[in-house]
Amino acid sequence: NEVELAVIEKKVKSYVETFKDAIQLFIQDCELRNLRPHTIQYYLNEIQACLNQLRDQEINITVLKPSNLTEEHIKNNVILYMRNFKGSRVVTINTRLRALRAFYNFLYKQKHISNNPMENIKLLKDRKTVIATFTKDQLNRLFKQPDLRTFTGVRDYTIMMLMLETGIRVNELAGLSLKDIRWEDYMVVIRNAKSYRERLVPIQKEMKQQIKKYLVIRGCVESEALFVTVDGERLSKRGIQQRITKYGEMANLKDVRCSCHTFRHTFAKLSVQQGANIFEIQTILGHTSMEIVKTYVNLFGNDVRDRHKEFSPIKVLDKRI
Repeated sequence: NEVELAVIEKKVKSYVETFKDAIQLFIQDCELRNLRPHTIQYYLNEIQACLNQLRDQEINITVLKPSNLTEEHIKNNVILYMRNFKGSRVVTINTRLRALRAFYNFLYKQKHISNNPMENIKLLKDRKTVIATFTKDQLNRLFKQPDLRTFTGVRDYTIMMLMLETGIRVNELAGLSLKDIRWEDYMVVIRNAKSYRERLVPIQKEMKQQIKKYLVIRGCVESEALFVTVDGERLSKRGIQQRITKYGEMANLKDVRCSCHTFRHTFAKLSVQQGANIFEIQTILGHTSMEIVKTYVNLFGNDVRDRHKEFSPIKVLDKRI
């Protein structure tokens, strides 16, 4: 009868019909899990970029349902298309695959689709490159660029000092507020952390004095942000990145990428070389995993270099010069 049919139809799970609806469900889940806005935006950007690529290859997105996207689509229309047609780097392709994996894992787990095209897709293998850092000469050239006669110059000089002093991520730096400076303890509270764990990072007397100099010039503004624009608004992550890139160009740093993350790597290198241990580096940088910290220690530690002087095999050779 009609009542029994209605009950049966209610029990049948209907799959999501459009990518628009699928994305909306995914983002809602991200928000429920309290993912950072930065992470959610990353997912949105990558998923939309993938759909645009499919459209560029004359695949009708309005007709193609999320459950109809296959493993072959991912291999041919995403990976091979990005590699062979777009010339994308491995890291760029993997960034997109990570977003698609999160998206499709959610849809499949929640039974919004009948099959998961990402189930057997693995990230591309990439060569491990040496981590780029600033030399002491490059740092000195870089720090000479901000015009200390201006507000923005003093602000940017202070920002660069703080990045070098603490290895802080640019997103964390942009999120700093006045209340996050613990003057008496010589500490900065990092609240906007990637790991969702607040942490305390030490600063030294010179850094504390520089922040105070900057705050005198900053004056009283309505924003609680530590670093602000000339209009008194919080300086954005993108704004900080653009300033650092500009100073790199002014300093003519051609053989190293001048970025906020290079400051983070440089902090790790100099700290290791001056005796910081693996646990101190991990605590200050806010890493939940030891892997990248071990990489820093292996790359920049002096132990192997100094021991190599003792066991260098070329010592067995007879001198000819």
